Amino acid sequence: MNRLKIRKAEELFFRVIMFLATSVILLALCMIIFSILRKGLPALSWSMISQLPKGGFYFGKEGGILNAIMGSVYLAFGATFLAFLIGLPVALYINIHLHKRKKLVNGIRFMLDVMWGIPSIVYGAFGFTVMLYFGMRSSLLAGMLTVTLFIIPIMIRAIDEVLKTVPTGLLEATLSLGSTKSETAYKVYFKQGISGIVTALLLSFGRAIGDAASVLFTTGYTDNMPTSLLQPTATLPLAIFFQLSSPIAEVKERAYASAVILTLIILFISLVSRISSRHYHKHKIK
Repeated sequence: MNRLKIRKAEELFFRVIMFLATSVILLALCMIIFSILRKGLPALSWSMISQLPKGGFYFGKEGGILNAIMGSVYLAFGATFLAFLIGLPVALYINIHLHKRKKLVNGIRFMLDVMWGIPSIVYGAFGFTVMLYFGMRSSLLAGMLTVTLFIIPIMIRAIDEVLKTVPTGLLEATLSLGSTKSETAYKVYFKQGISGIVTALLLSFGRAIGDAASVLFTTGYTDNMPTSLLQPTATLPLAIFFQLSSPIAEVKERAYASAVILTLIILFISLVSRISSRHYHKHKIK
């Protein structure tokens, strides 16, 4: 009886701890969202979303943040596409061609986890160093390549985690029927891991569009829309950073409006990720 009481007390204790931890996280999230919406929604308008900055924009006069919105979209789409082209083959290779070499696979996963944990400012500094070495200027292309390096570990590990759940017997069955490993990878494993792949794409896109440190030194900043990969471009995180440091109240309001737009984009991506994951989960063989 004493042991049973002790176990029940332990279970109650850890249940309370988990409840408190979850409550703190949810409360912090709600406070952040509420603070951004309270300060940003009054300043948000259609003209701000649909117009480019005009003369005197940083002195509280007319203009919008369309350049930052489109710059962030260009940057995130480009970086996510490049990371996908590299990340998908790597994840498939790890789980199919190297599935029997456990030590090597664990070492690769450990290195990817280490790269995932490196602060984004380090990637920005590395990209800036490479730019100086090759004589490049701040541009959309430089920022895109830097962000690609930043999200590649995220892309690979997110796809890898779902491919790990594919039954090993499925690989053995396809190989026994005469399929090559490449055919198995792209015709079988790809279909089985489609939910994780979609999630990896959306997760990587969200990290790419919301990061400021990795593009601080590489993309530059401009009031114009980029018409070339070699031109500098504005992004929403940098728009928030630069405008929030202004002493002018109207400019700070635009910073909060930019934060509202960025927050809504991230929340939308998270919602789509959950919905798509549930939709494609039914196609997976269990």
